[in-house]
This record gives sequence, C-alpha cells and structure tokens, in this order.
Amino acid sequence: GWAAAAALAVMLATFAVAVRKGVHRVVDVAWGLGFAAVAVVTCVTAAAAGEGDPLRRILVAALTAVWGLRLAVHIGRRGRGHGEDPRYDAMLAKAPGNRNLYALRMVYLLQGALVWLVSLPVQAASYGSGQVTALAWTGAAVWAVGLAFEAVGDAQLARFKADPAHKGRIMDRGLWSWTRHPNYFGDFLVWWGLFLIACDAGPAAAAVSVISPLVMTYLLIGGSGKRLLERHMADRPGWSEYAARTSGFFPRPPRRRA
Repeated sequence: GWAAAAALAVMLATFAVAVRKGVHRVVDVAWGLGFAAVAVVTCVTAAAAGEGDPLRRILVAALTAVWGLRLAVHIGRRGRGHGEDPRYDAMLAKAPGNRNLYALRMVYLLQGALVWLVSLPVQAASYGSGQVTALAWTGAAVWAVGLAFEAVGDAQLARFKADPAHKGRIMDRGLWSWTRHPNYFGDFLVWWGLFLIACDAGPAAAAVSVISPLVMTYLLIGGSGKRLLERHMADRPGWSEYAARTSGFFPRPPRRRA
C-alpha cells in the first residue's frame, strides 16, 4: 500500500507540473523518479516494521534509486527546451473531451500502476527473510552490467547527436554497433538483476515478483520500447542496412558488411 501511494504521489505531482507547463512529456522523467520513491518508501516501511534482512533491504533500495535517478536526470536533460513529445501529441489529439484529464487517466495513472507492478521485486526483497547469499550479489552484478550498458549507450548517443555533422544519420558506433538498443538491453538486465535479489529472499518472494521482469521485457521489446522506436526509424536513410548488420536486442558482434 505504501509503495502504491508513493508511485501515485509522484505521478500526481508530475501531472500538476505538466498542466502548469502545458507539456506532458515530463511524465517520462517521473518514470525513474517513481521507482526511486517506491524503493525508498518500501525500505523505510519495512525497517519500521522490523521486516526483512537489513543488508538486502538497503541493497535493493540503493540499486533501484540509483537506476531511477540516473534515468530521470538523463531524460530531463534530453528533453530540456523541447516542446511536446510527438507520441503524446498524437495520443491526446484523439482525446474525447478534456486533454489533461484524458492524459491523467491514460498516461499518469497507467504509468503509476506499472511502476507499482514492475517494482514488486524491490518490495519482495525488502520484506523477505533469510540472510543475503551469493544469489543477491549475482543479481547486483547483473544490475551493474545493465546500468553500464544503459548509461554508456545513452552517453554515446548524446555525443553523436550533439555533432551537427551527424544530423539525419543513424548512430551505429560503440555499443550501438552491437545492439540497436543498448539502453533498452541495459534496462532488461537491471530488472532481471533486481529479480535475482528478490529470489535471494526465498521462493515466495520469487513467485510474487517474477511478473515484474516479464512485464518489463515485454514493454522493452514488444511494447512501447523497441517496436515503436523502430517503426519510427524505419524510413530513416541507412536504417535498413544498419538493421541488417546489427542485433535487434541482445548484443553480438556486427555482421560483416556486404
């Protein structure tokens, strides 16, 4: 309940900011902030109730907060000075009635529910009993590789786009030559790593939270991540050649050019 309240509070506060600014793209910043808030609130409430192992509780809260805050800062910097996101413009153009209330229902409340659902490993790990074992540290290592993929991929893309000579070109260097979506693959590893930490808390915690990495995997590959982005990029010059030689998700060496 406290986790759900934390996610809802972040989304409602962001909605108020978006209405004031007249731009709903700020909700993308709230995605990472919502997870950070859930992690901190869950850690505090579990500690107050005397539940869970203190080391695992702090570990999973810290990893989640670091990931969420980094993502929020990155998205905030990337969107600074820009107008509305075309995705939200297209969706809100079909709104039956008040655009803001439609956005509240279809974007903010939906994302708040997803934050609560996807954060189940964080909640389960915080309340799970038993001492920390090697499984939790394995999960932390998987998380670290995922965060590195995401952060390095974002930084490489930002540097590439900052060069005016690259305008209209496809980013195919660094991690982007091994996978078309290093940032999404990084997210994938982050949440499977957090799930492993939840598994360290026992079979019940694993059973409760396995839905989280499965949902995140679907969102990243078949939902609003890879699938929609590639549909948007399909008409870019050079995209078909890039897609032919570069893995769609899981990293591998690029295929040799014809």
